[in-house]
Amino acid sequence: MADDTELTIRPATEADLPEIVSMLADDPLGAARESPDDLAPYVEALKRLTDDPHQHVMVAVRGERVVGTLQLTIVPGLSRRGATRSIIEGVRVHADERGTGLGTRFIEWAIERSRQENCALVQLTSDVTRTDAHRFYARLGFTASHVGFKLAL
Repeated sequence: MADDTELTIRPATEADLPEIVSMLADDPLGAARESPDDLAPYVEALKRLTDDPHQHVMVAVRGERVVGTLQLTIVPGLSRRGATRSIIEGVRVHADERGTGLGTRFIEWAIERSRQENCALVQLTSDVTRTDAHRFYARLGFTASHVGFKLAL
């Protein structure tokens, strides 16, 4: 359950990885694809992301505890008259914080940051099985406008 301690949104650090990976693994989809017992690949990935100015891996912290995470990617493009867009990925809120407004605050942060980066569009994908997430994103003004495809390599 959320407490009254002030919430801070800041860039993720290597020290945050155990909590981040735990949240990524905290559902049936994540449990099948994440490995909280081996942080080495996440350390390397965070280094690559941190070195890229178009990547923003963020955490929400309440007190000393990481309670949420998301990744915001800024993508320059040619379509839409050379528009820049942002992609929100890996949104997770700790189970104890769900329903507290943290998810809304986090997405609002990402939208505002996208505006600061002069993005014309914010996009995200959500697994077809995450129907609660779909309702959440719709409440925030996102529309299910495209069909997504993925190819595992």
